[in-house]
Amino acid sequence: MEENKKFTKEMFVVMGKNADDMELIIRPTLSFWQDAWRRLKKNKAAIIGLIIIVCYGLLAIFAPFLSRYEYSTMDTSAIDASPSLVHWLGCDSTGRDLWVRIWMGARVSLTIGLLSATINMCVGAVIGGLCGFYGGKLDMVMMRIVDILYGIPSLIITILVMVVIGKGVMTLIIAMCIVGWIGTCRFVRGEVYRLKGQDFISAAKILGVPDIVIIVQQIIPNVLGLLVTNLCMAIPGAIFQEAFLSYIGLGISPPNCSWGVLAKEGIKMLRVAPHEVAAPAFFICTTMLALNLLGDGLRDAFDPKLRGTD
Repeated sequence: MEENKKFTKEMFVVMGKNADDMELIIRPTLSFWQDAWRRLKKNKAAIIGLIIIVCYGLLAIFAPFLSRYEYSTMDTSAIDASPSLVHWLGCDSTGRDLWVRIWMGARVSLTIGLLSATINMCVGAVIGGLCGFYGGKLDMVMMRIVDILYGIPSLIITILVMVVIGKGVMTLIIAMCIVGWIGTCRFVRGEVYRLKGQDFISAAKILGVPDIVIIVQQIIPNVLGLLVTNLCMAIPGAIFQEAFLSYIGLGISPPNCSWGVLAKEGIKMLRVAPHEVAAPAFFICTTMLALNLLGDGLRDAFDPKLRGTD
């Protein structure tokens, strides 16, 4: 055996993983929103829910303009008429076309649900986030205010607002927003308080990262999924609340309509013309289902812990 034999690189074979291959970028770099949209597209149920919501929104905008009937026009020859080629969803007890009234009501119901839920989410997230992140006297004072408001029945506040301001869409939105943000505030505060104790937040503070940067880059992405899910769940809740208020006479005044008003009027004719309550009930149920499916999909899509797992 040669004692002075030298070993060279060519004499060895790399076994197992190649370091050069491991350093290659196997997919393009995606931003947070691009990655969320990519994951959302893979969720078929969420996409179906999104399509339903978009279709309902477009029909609410354009369907009344494309119909030859007005939502308040009465036709005595078509009272309680069943669905047909002339009246696609039939007519109500005064001969008004239900197809037009459904989409005029969708404008009111979706507007009330979307605006009230969005305002409640924004107000609750800001107050809860500041209380959870900074704590101290701010947290103590705001939480005592929240406890006081939480102990007052929301229906009483709604009735008081209706009496002072009067009936209408804006009145309903204001009444729902006075105490509607409390739930969002409490769960955002708890989530931010939990995140504040995590190692990555502590490391950012030690490195001298400004609070606003920590909130924007670290806190918001971690609570965004919960906020979006809560928003999608709050919209059908606001729609049902409007329906209840309209049922007891505190909602939309005739001849204006909403899905709640249509359901209230249809209940009276349930045995004679069941289609009058079936139509608004169908759209209320499908809207709630679509928002729930979309909310679940958005929660998974916006969860930063799931990024890169697929």
